[in-house]
Amino acid sequence: MNPPIPYKTVVLDVDGTLIDSNGAHAEAWTRALVEHGIAAEVSQILPLIGMGGDKLLPAAAHVDDGSPLGQDISRRKTVLFGELLPSLVATPGARELLEYLREHGVSLVVATSAGEDEMEALLRQAGVEDLIPRRTSKDDAEESKPDPDIVHAALARAKAAPDEAVMVGDTPYDIEAARRAGLDTIALRCGGLWADRHLSGAVGIYDDPSALLEHWRGPKAVLSTIVV
Repeated sequence: MNPPIPYKTVVLDVDGTLIDSNGAHAEAWTRALVEHGIAAEVSQILPLIGMGGDKLLPAAAHVDDGSPLGQDISRRKTVLFGELLPSLVATPGARELLEYLREHGVSLVVATSAGEDEMEALLRQAGVEDLIPRRTSKDDAEESKPDPDIVHAALARAKAAPDEAVMVGDTPYDIEAARRAGLDTIALRCGGLWADRHLSGAVGIYDDPSALLEHWRGPKAVLSTIVV
């Protein structure tokens, strides 16, 4: 018999966790900034992916996202990212993991710094939109990750207590947001941005959803060693 999954609710990040999109976000932000006369490089933007635009723009360019310039850059980034979206693919095992969790009665809820429309498009592109009925986005929160607002909203949407839930994400921002909301985090390397030492606040680190699925399926899978 399969061992029980030790959580009633799994709170899911999207970018880098369910779909390989972090590089595309960095490219779109970089191009949008450069088009508006702000020097930027993909390598500079990549470590900021996982934050919402409300934090990324001030960190990358000292631009308030609510200013006219910030709004123009954000709109252009959305257009550029939309052009890259059709080429993106789901992370390995994303659908299989979600199907397994649903089969075992685990409640699933999205907590992402993306906006509502972008979140829906990402889930469709990843081929998992039918598996996650509960979703929260930056539109449901005052502040984006690493502030805990989105995770709080996700828990409320799922009617879940923090001690019965876990966050699955791929960045330190997911780990910090979950910690501040009272949740543990399982980190995935498939976002491609962070070494294990940067994810050491997680209770476990796995290569991708497929590896996490194998761990939850049974004793043959071995928890990855966390290097600190």
